[in-house]
Amino acid sequence: MIAMRQLPILATMLSLAVLPATALASGHGGGGEGGGISLVEMKPIDVPIVEGNRSDARLRLKLVLRAADAPGAAKITTDMPALREAALAGASEFARLHASPYVAVDAEMLVHDLTATLHHRDPGITAVLLVEVVASAA
Repeated sequence: MIAMRQLPILATMLSLAVLPATALASGHGGGGEGGGISLVEMKPIDVPIVEGNRSDARLRLKLVLRAADAPGAAKITTDMPALREAALAGASEFARLHASPYVAVDAEMLVHDLTATLHHRDPGITAVLLVEVVASAA
């Protein structure tokens, strides 16, 4: 039986399960001419969850950035250091305001916040896909 607090994470993982495995590995997916999806994987992010004056928990996440096309994916790859910095700042802010190791992470809110942050940094990013998220005591 799946606990209610695990449903947002499970829904995100199931939505990613429909993507072909080659889409992530090659950076392209989808079908037809010009109809492909370009995906760029970001290195895992690990930020502290600060509660009061203590930081004895961590928020860990893995993201994949979706671009509209292959040139957009190439630009994302080139700009990855700046995008990673923005993602770290966004994840840190989310962890400070909304994360706890004792409550399920609101994956929908996290994706919304990170998509807005990263799209502002690079308008070629059409979506941020949350592949994994874990909030745990350190």
